[in-house]
Amino acid sequence: MKFVEELVVEEFLPTFRSMLAERLRERDLTQSEVASILGISQSAVSKYAHGEVARNEEVLHDERVRDLADDLADGLATGDLTPVGALVEIEVLIRRLERGDLLARLHEERVPELAENGGYDVHDPEGTLRAAERTRSSVRRGLRVLENTSGFAGLIPNVGSNLVECTPDAEGIDDVAGVPGRIFDVKGRTTVPGDPEFGVSGHVAGVLLAARANGSDARAALDLRYDDALRDRLESLGLELVAFDGETEVEAAIADVPVAEADVLYQTGAMGIEPITYLLAPSAEAAAERVRDLV
Repeated sequence: MKFVEELVVEEFLPTFRSMLAERLRERDLTQSEVASILGISQSAVSKYAHGEVARNEEVLHDERVRDLADDLADGLATGDLTPVGALVEIEVLIRRLERGDLLARLHEERVPELAENGGYDVHDPEGTLRAAERTRSSVRRGLRVLENTSGFAGLIPNVGSNLVECTPDAEGIDDVAGVPGRIFDVKGRTTVPGDPEFGVSGHVAGVLLAARANGSDARAALDLRYDDALRDRLESLGLELVAFDGETEVEAAIADVPVAEADVLYQTGAMGIEPITYLLAPSAEAAAERVRDLV
């Protein structure tokens, strides 16, 4: 685990300070004057001057970094710019380079997983990578609840279950995290085949997306077997149930029923179609907790 701030401290700042110290010395400032301006010791200035400090080559040769070092050295040498003014300009450049730029690329090289979801903007608290990781974490927590809920295995339909959750702005299956494969009952034990991934659930994710497209604000869904006793139990918990046509393609059928306030969607089956119940919930963890209330 490496933070972008570590890159700033360990690689950007030593490189930039050495560049600035070098340029200030070229403008005839003494080591003592350079040390005072940069807020470092004279021995540190000497190390910079003699190349004893490791420098990041990408930072060193970035044109914007070089231009800023030149401009700041000019201003500091003449007194037109104070050290505080220089600090502000450096901070502005650092933030710029962290936002999908040089420092962001260096960060992704050190932590390749950051690039897998289109990159990570450290200044965007609602960024896509953060949303994706929070969604996957919610599914993991929900799965733990299901695995530790005695009796859940008996609610798994013959086709298997899946617990899914979508990102806040989900548009398609790739924005829905779920279990690769299905959750199965193996000799009375809930068996989860793998860690949650995006884009691995076609059916339950499709139900969730169809419900959202038809007015539901649910972020998660879980499919269970259907029978009248289970339906009655769900109603006794005060949940809003809505039935849909099991003979019609699921997404289309859901589009024909009022689901905005629904907590549960169900179809009672048809020739060759297993009856299924779908729990809708604000999160995967909340869906799993509703199952715990059922058994």
